[in-house]
Amino acid sequence: MNVNNNLICDVLIIGSGAAGLTAALHLAPHCRVLVLSKGQIKEAATFYAQGGIAAVFDETDTIESHIQDTLVAGAGLCDPHAVSFVATHARMCVEWLIAQGVKFDTHPEDEAKKSYHLTREGGHSHRRILHVADATGKTVQTTLTDQALAHPNITILEYHQATDLILSPPLPGATQGQLQGAQALNHKTGHIENYYAKSVILATGGASRIYQYTTTPDIAAGEGIALAWRAGCRMANLEFNQFHPTALYHPLARNFLLTEALRGEGALLKRPDGSRFMPEIDERAELAPRDIVARAIDNEMKRLNAECMYLDISHKPPAFVLEHFPNIYQRLLELGIDLTKEAVPIVPAAHYTCGGVVVDDHGRTDIERLYAIGEVSYTGLHGANRLASNSLLECLVYGWSAATDILKHLPIISPVNVPACLPAQQAGTDDNQVLLQHSIDELRTLMWNYVGIIRSDLGLESALRRIQLLQQEIALHCQTFPPTAQLFGLRDQTQVAELIVRCAILRKESRGLHYSLDYPPLLTNGASHHGSPSILTPITSINKNPLSAGKMPLNSACQAHG
Repeated sequence: MNVNNNLICDVLIIGSGAAGLTAALHLAPHCRVLVLSKGQIKEAATFYAQGGIAAVFDETDTIESHIQDTLVAGAGLCDPHAVSFVATHARMCVEWLIAQGVKFDTHPEDEAKKSYHLTREGGHSHRRILHVADATGKTVQTTLTDQALAHPNITILEYHQATDLILSPPLPGATQGQLQGAQALNHKTGHIENYYAKSVILATGGASRIYQYTTTPDIAAGEGIALAWRAGCRMANLEFNQFHPTALYHPLARNFLLTEALRGEGALLKRPDGSRFMPEIDERAELAPRDIVARAIDNEMKRLNAECMYLDISHKPPAFVLEHFPNIYQRLLELGIDLTKEAVPIVPAAHYTCGGVVVDDHGRTDIERLYAIGEVSYTGLHGANRLASNSLLECLVYGWSAATDILKHLPIISPVNVPACLPAQQAGTDDNQVLLQHSIDELRTLMWNYVGIIRSDLGLESALRRIQLLQQEIALHCQTFPPTAQLFGLRDQTQVAELIVRCAILRKESRGLHYSLDYPPLLTNGASHHGSPSILTPITSINKNPLSAGKMPLNSACQAHG
């Protein structure tokens, strides 16, 4: 429904990956849903997930074992309640996904009984990873997209980049206005448009794209985290950035991920001379959690002054490799590498954001009627390190849980009051593209060098100073240039980078994915064996968005806050 060039819906979902589309499909039978996708709908990080989804389907496995494996991988920072909540609802949510049309691999000899082929990945004590060959995410994304496009109550708008949440001016005595919706830049028309809703869900994914080397698509730049922070939400555990141990080292495919399932099926990590090194590091060898494996690879590269390490599954029968990893095999073959005959050059790369917007079991944030689900959120599931294949599972569980909560409250929410003072605005063109691209490249380089796999106080303090200078430059850009997609993106990326660094500075220990040369030992907590999350609370950022009051001149649309 359009009113004064504004679009109204019951629920606005920002993001079109597994979390957003799961919520949309649960909501759609009961209300009108609008989904904003920053790029093409298939370009969500979900599409590129190779491994699978963790859930207890094997009769020798237990939910308790899944819980314990998750807690161990999380290095004492998982919320036990959140872990139990996800593991308990895992099978139900995966079965819902199967009902949507996802056909997970089964044992050929047991096709009639639908006995799923379960693989094992690092940190798991049992085979519990359901998968579709080595392209699980592609199948999940395609299936959910097809279902969403076919539903009459779901509207999907591609190439719409959310720029800010819309909050009404706070009432006398209140510190925060009421959530009304969000603004987004329409890449096709260049207009900044207004979208109003009774409830808003952030499902924008993580922030790994702010690093120089990453496995994620361009859209994973943390804008949902920045949106929530500017609106007044708390953040937690953003220092825990997971670096996938095995990204392909090749100039023509810098973002190509080599799934952990390769190691789960017997692939070995080797030095350039062909010798293994993981048995010297951890008794679990190649199946150790990702933080241990990534640090080991990084250490060997630095110790040997080597550009990369190698992943080798060539000792397995070629038929086995082709059956389990057909897409990886084909992609590598296009690059001149035969997975069945030779070791593959690999390096670690930024992969997953374990922290994010603080939420509860239903994905509820600190702002009433604002939800955050999937990688953008901090649920307490991942702790200091994400257990492999728990990420898509988290999307399914919290997509379902958030939708359930919204449907309980939606009928009693007052109709959306659309202010007439917020017409659509015209954004500018990227005439300062070279300048902005230089700033983006600088940000990603300093995050990789100073806030990467191994950190120090000196590096973190240097990164924070440089990020703050970049923010000052962005503020100047916003006074000089009209708002553009690139300028909005840089504003959000520098904001998220600052939050990551501040969380890292707060943690005076090495734990999980955060390793500091200045604080190598773990801290102990006398009250509990569980450590404490690092939480940032916005003080001056609440309701700072001048867009929400409808009083913003066009050339200040990108004003950076923090």
